[in-house]
Amino acid sequence: MFFFNLNKKKKKPDFFELLYLQASKTHEGCKVLDKFFQGKLENATDIICELEHETDEYRRFIIDDLNKTFITPLDRKDIYAISRAIDDIMDMTKAIIEEVEVFEVEPNEYMKIITSTLSHAMAKLSDSFKHLKERPNLSREAAVRSNLLLNNLGHLYIEAIKDLAESGREISYLFKIREVFHRLFELVKQIRYTNNILLDIIIKSW
Repeated sequence: MFFFNLNKKKKKPDFFELLYLQASKTHEGCKVLDKFFQGKLENATDIICELEHETDEYRRFIIDDLNKTFITPLDRKDIYAISRAIDDIMDMTKAIIEEVEVFEVEPNEYMKIITSTLSHAMAKLSDSFKHLKERPNLSREAAVRSNLLLNNLGHLYIEAIKDLAESGREISYLFKIREVFHRLFELVKQIRYTNNILLDIIIKSW
C-alpha cells in the first residue's frame, strides 16, 4: 500500500534567486578580468572557465524550470532573455581573457581603467538582481547606476584609440591592441544591454 502526503507541496522554482546567482557569478568573472588586466592574476583562464561552467549550470536550471512551470513571476520570455544576456556577458569576459593571452599583449592604463569600471558596473547589475524580488525601486536604482558607470567610458575609448594610433608601434601589435579594445567595448555594450532589459522588466512588472 502506498501512502501520499497530500499536504506536501512541491517547491516552486525561485527565478529571482537563480537570476541573482547567475549575475553574481558573472560579477566574479568580471572581477577576474579586472585582476588579470591589473597583472594580479596568473591563472585567469582556469578560473574563468570554472566560473563559466557554474553560470552555465544556473542558466540550465532556469531554462529547465521555465519548461516545467506554468505560471512564472515574470514574463517567461523576459526571464529567458535576461538570463541569456547575462550568459553573453560571461562568454565575452572569457573570450577577452583568452584573446589577450593568445595575442600576448600587455594591457595598458586605458584597458585597466575600463576593466575596473566594468567590474564595478557588473557589481551594480548584480545588486539589481539581488533586490529585484522584494525591492524593485532599489533594483532600478542599481541598474541605472551601472549604466552611468558605463556611460563614462565613451570618451575614454576615443582617447585610447588616438594614443594607440600615435604610439609608433608596429602594425601587427597595433592590430592586436585595437582588437582587444573592440572586445572590451563590446562587453560594455552587453552589460548596458542587460541593464536595459532589466529596467524594462521592472517597468512592466511593478
